[in-house]
Amino acid sequence: MPDFLNKIRSVENRISVKKQIINTMGVWVLGIILGVISKYLDCTASNELPYIVEYLDVRNFLGRFAIWIFLAVCISIYSVSPGRAALNVFVFFAAMVTSYYLYSKFIAGFFPRSYAMIWAVLTILSPVLAFICWYSKGGSKIAAVISAGIVAVLFNMTFSYGWIYFDIQSVLELLVFICGIIVLRRTTIKETIIVTAIGMVLAFAIHIVIPFRFG
Repeated sequence: MPDFLNKIRSVENRISVKKQIINTMGVWVLGIILGVISKYLDCTASNELPYIVEYLDVRNFLGRFAIWIFLAVCISIYSVSPGRAALNVFVFFAAMVTSYYLYSKFIAGFFPRSYAMIWAVLTILSPVLAFICWYSKGGSKIAAVISAGIVAVLFNMTFSYGWIYFDIQSVLELLVFICGIIVLRRTTIKETIIVTAIGMVLAFAIHIVIPFRFG
């Protein structure tokens, strides 16, 4: 463990503080933009949106959790350290949620308090989850277990299933799931397949214990 921590510090030291701040600011701007876009689509009549946006149901897609969890995982994994991952993901969610609900209150003219509380709780929890997710890119068994856990979460946000049915939430969710596997890939194809399979089994186990959709 000390060697691993030394490697983390070494990577952080190679990246200047200025660049780390710029990266975090970039994540902040991305969160603001996506929050505004999401609320804009949510408030715009269907016949005013481009056909492809309406056909793919982008509005509802951005209103569910899968894409945001995937983006948070990406931000976590590509941060230079678990601490930076926690900070960057928190900044992203804080910016996205704030811009979304400021638009909702001052432009759209309403504020869905109960739904906002769900996103507020997720934002508060996001640094801890991001800190853990960062370790999924390692080569240890613990990293593989974390990756499998993330695959399980994305799986249950992508597919609706029960004893006699199995369905895809949407094409966009399926794309997010595939991209999630690519981002979380292990050093070999075999290891990636094993982790994905474990994640799917874990997803079914979670679904049995918590038979509710969070996507």
